[in-house]
Amino acid sequence: MKPGSTSHKGRRRKARQPRRTTRPQFVTLAALLVVASLVGGYMVLNRTTSTAPTASSSGGGNSKGNTAKNSTERKWDGRTKVIGDGSTSYTGPQKGQLKAVPLKPGEKPPQFVVFSWDGALAGDDNLFEHYRQMAKRYDAHMTFFLTGIYLLPKDKKNLYDPPQHDKGSAAISYPTNDHIRTTIEELGEAWREGNEIGTHFNGHFCGAKGGGDWSVAEWKQEIEEFNSFLENWKTNTGYTDMDPLPFDVKAITGGRAPCLEGQKNLLKAVKDFGYRYDASSPGAFQVWPAKKEGVWDFPLQMLPFNDEYQALSMDFNFLYNQSDGQTQGDPAMFPTWQQETIDTYMAGFNRVYYGSRAPLFIGNHFEQWNGGIYMNAVDEIIKNVCTKKDVKCVSFQELADWMDVQKPSTLANLRNLDPGQSPDWATVIK
Repeated sequence: MKPGSTSHKGRRRKARQPRRTTRPQFVTLAALLVVASLVGGYMVLNRTTSTAPTASSSGGGNSKGNTAKNSTERKWDGRTKVIGDGSTSYTGPQKGQLKAVPLKPGEKPPQFVVFSWDGALAGDDNLFEHYRQMAKRYDAHMTFFLTGIYLLPKDKKNLYDPPQHDKGSAAISYPTNDHIRTTIEELGEAWREGNEIGTHFNGHFCGAKGGGDWSVAEWKQEIEEFNSFLENWKTNTGYTDMDPLPFDVKAITGGRAPCLEGQKNLLKAVKDFGYRYDASSPGAFQVWPAKKEGVWDFPLQMLPFNDEYQALSMDFNFLYNQSDGQTQGDPAMFPTWQQETIDTYMAGFNRVYYGSRAPLFIGNHFEQWNGGIYMNAVDEIIKNVCTKKDVKCVSFQELADWMDVQKPSTLANLRNLDPGQSPDWATVIK
């Protein structure tokens, strides 16, 4: 659908013209990754077909003070505890989560795949519900990154005080009242089914005065605003007839910044809020993750797009490459572009599934760009990969749990593998 269509009111952003990289070789990620924004999307083109050099990523493994989730697990007496104005509640540990256990000597790691969704507004297209059902059907869990103002009515927009902008300002439009109600319902069901709710923060500001320009204190302000919208949606909306969400702000353990901007200061800010991971890195090779500032860094990844490029693992990359960023390109090309997208995801999956077993991260939006071909592609990937032997389709939170219980030496050995390298696992997992 075109920007501004009524069925998706509240989620459209202005496009920024992407830039192309012309460097023929990898030097550093910072020098080669070029990020652009369209409706919260991102683009990276790298003029090479090479995989990463042997990856000894910076950042440690199992650092002290931020280890297993169980060390900070809250005690529960079996009773639901309604919090504040009744917007949220504590209903005990989330059910159905992956059991995190250390690898045994010589054991091949699972192939983790994480599907994540930016914004997480339940619009008229029912895509939120669709992917909840897909997750249940294929024994998967996903991460839904909620935009905080999607719980805030437009007539209450001045409750949002964004960094470096006037009160009530946002680079996206506010949701309809009906969409707020439906989003709250979907969030609750998603969490009960074992999916993760993370944060996409609030106003989706990019570029000048966006997250890349924010100080640590300003990022903390943005997180506090998000928490307020989650904790007080009943007061803000007047929807006192609705049940509390079955989780509270302590269940938010990570997020993805709009346009992948501002991670340096964001990482310093999130520690005060108990976040365990961040998915805001502007792209990386398909290697095993490391920590930055004591927080797991789960970046989008470069996947083999064709013989010339590797593209970031998000729907907008394909949109940009295939229709020059136009949300409705040539319909005659939709079947070709859809298959090209599927092939790229599968190439990235196969490279690590038969190689290093590094996790695969796929990020998307609830959008019908180019006739919905990117939604169709994700559907096919879920069907194809979540049913394979040793594959675990999990949330970022579950992956962080698993990473936290592995030996630091095991994680260090895993990070030294090239993406397509299939080792003698006895020499890696000791």
